[in-house]
Amino acid sequence: MRLRRFVDRLTGRQVPEDFEGKLDDGEYVLGSAEVKSGGHMVATSRGLWLPGSRRVGWHMISKATWGGGALVLIEAIEDSRAGNAIILRDQPPVRFVFVQSGKLPDVIHARVTKSIASRHRQELPGGGAWFVQRRVPGQDGVVLQVRPDKGTDEAAVQRVAEEVAAKLGLMKPNL
Repeated sequence: MRLRRFVDRLTGRQVPEDFEGKLDDGEYVLGSAEVKSGGHMVATSRGLWLPGSRRVGWHMISKATWGGGALVLIEAIEDSRAGNAIILRDQPPVRFVFVQSGKLPDVIHARVTKSIASRHRQELPGGGAWFVQRRVPGQDGVVLQVRPDKGTDEAAVQRVAEEVAAKLGLMKPNL
């Protein structure tokens, strides 16, 4: 156990001392960085812990961009369901500036990208939507998420999302 702590400290996989969250069984740290406004951002096998004690699953990060010494994060929330599809709504972007970012931006990019199994853009009345199959940390398989543009006809989004989810359900092998 002492060797594990030593290796974790050397590789940056250690939970910061002021970390307020509680990791799940089997969840492990991939990297962390101190946020200038206070606290730490901690990337784990299950998601991204924001300063404080709230974890955002990798599958619920719509966009994370790094530039100018800051990470801009757009988190999605579940807005509704259409059959087995989850309709998402993006939250306003939040900007985080780090004391030293280290490898954290690379870890975030890799994990968000790895969560995407497939994606397709569909034009719909009033706009369009992204249909994204995502892996959910700690679960087998994928979920279908739909991120409509603002102004896209909600009834069209619901109808098409339900149809796509039903077709994808037919493609799954019987277990």
